[in-house]
Amino acid sequence: MKIEHIAIWTERLEELKAFYEKYFNAVSNDKYHNLTKQFSSYFLSFESGERLEMMSMEGVTACDKSHAMQVTGLAHFAFALGSEQAVDQLTKTSVYNGYQWIDGSRQTGDGYYESCVLDPDGNRLELTV
Repeated sequence: MKIEHIAIWTERLEELKAFYEKYFNAVSNDKYHNLTKQFSSYFLSFESGERLEMMSMEGVTACDKSHAMQVTGLAHFAFALGSEQAVDQLTKTSVYNGYQWIDGSRQTGDGYYESCVLDPDGNRLELTV
């Protein structure tokens, strides 16, 4: 068994798609649009086969994401970048380009080298080796 994909709602479909393409080398399918439901989506595929669906639709309510507070539900997406240097570099690059840094880079007690930044929608991204 494997997780086939994870889906997230967004009010910034094109911006979020471009972010994951630029920083994580995601490859997108063609945009799907359902005129009746005013629903649009992309599936982004990553090098090792994982997929992320980004969806937008009229009437979907935005949630309040306090960056200092953890809440029940989806906590973060973790991306294994292959080296500590890659973690440090992507952290610096994303912060330089205006994305919010949350924590790290650091060695955790359970053996991870990681940092945490936010994507354009405020989703937590754990950058790991």
